[in-house]
Amino acid sequence: MTRVAAIDCGTNSIRLLVADVDPATGKLVDLDRRMTIVRLGQDVDRTGRLAPEALKRTFDACREYAAAIEEHGARRVRFVATSASRDAENRDEFVAGVLDILGVEPEVITGDQEAEFSFTGATNSLDGRSDVARPYLVVDIGGGSTEFVVGEEHAGAARSVDIGCVRMTERHAPSSPATPEQIAAITADIEAALDEVEKTVPIRQAHTLVGLAGSVTTVAGIALGLEEYDSEAIHHSRISYEQVGEVTTMLLNSTHDERAAIGVMHPGRVDVIAAGALVLLTVMRRTGAREVVVSEHDILDGIAYSVAAGTAG
Repeated sequence: MTRVAAIDCGTNSIRLLVADVDPATGKLVDLDRRMTIVRLGQDVDRTGRLAPEALKRTFDACREYAAAIEEHGARRVRFVATSASRDAENRDEFVAGVLDILGVEPEVITGDQEAEFSFTGATNSLDGRSDVARPYLVVDIGGGSTEFVVGEEHAGAARSVDIGCVRMTERHAPSSPATPEQIAAITADIEAALDEVEKTVPIRQAHTLVGLAGSVTTVAGIALGLEEYDSEAIHHSRISYEQVGEVTTMLLNSTHDERAAIGVMHPGRVDVIAAGALVLLTVMRRTGAREVVVSEHDILDGIAYSVAAGTAG
C-alpha cells in the first residue's frame, strides 16, 4: 500500500483525501477525507479574476490540509485545480500561494483530464457488480463546470461544459423562491450546453448514470430523508428521476432559510444547491435516465489512484 494525498480545488470547494492505495488491485483505504467550502470561483464568471478574499479562504484551507498531510505522513501529494483557476487571469497568484503552503505546484488541469479522474474514481468501486450495467455515464456537477464522460472499463468520450452550480447561480441570480422566468433561463443554459456535449459524447447510449459531487449527494440525502449527512447511506444509493424532480422543485420553491434548515445541507451549498439540482434533473430528462447511482467516490479518488500508480505529472 502506498500512502498518498490528493487535493481537488474546484470553484466552490476544496477537498482533501489522504489514503493508502494498492495500485495493483485498486484498493483504496481512506485515512482522512474532508471538504471546505471556499468559493474560489466567487465572481470569476463576471470579473475573470480570483477575488482576494476567495484566495485568502483557499489558502487558509490549504494550511489546514498541509498539517493533516504531515500528521498522516503522506509523502506523495498531488494538487489538482479545476474550473475557476482555469478561467482566471490571475491564476499565477493562486499557483504561487499553494506552492508556498503545500510545497507542490497545483496542476490546472483541462476539463478532459478532470473527466478522466472523475470516471476512474467513480467507477472503480462499481466494477464487478451485477446490478449496474455498462457503459456508464459519469456526470460530475461542480461549481463552475460539469463533466460528462461515457465509458466501460476506461473513460471514453468526455466533455466539460460551464454549467456548474455556482456559475449558474451567479449568472442568473435566482431569487428565493426562484421565479418561473429564472428557472426557464437556467434550464435554457443547461440545455444549450447539453447540445454541445452531445456533439461528441453519446450520453443517451449509457446504461447507468453515475452522479458525483456535492449537488448530487445533497439531493440524494434529501431524497433519502436523512436527518444529517451520512456518506455511507448516500454512497451507491439509487435515486429515481421522480425523486430528483420532487427535490429540485422543493429547492427552487424554497427560501434561503428553508434550505438552510435542511439537515443534510452544508451551509456553503445553501445558495447554489437549487441550480445544481436543476442541472441533474435536466441531464436525467435529456438522457432518459430513470435513476442516478450516487457515488461519494469521485475525482479525489481518481487523483489518489494516479499518485499511487506513479502517473502524476
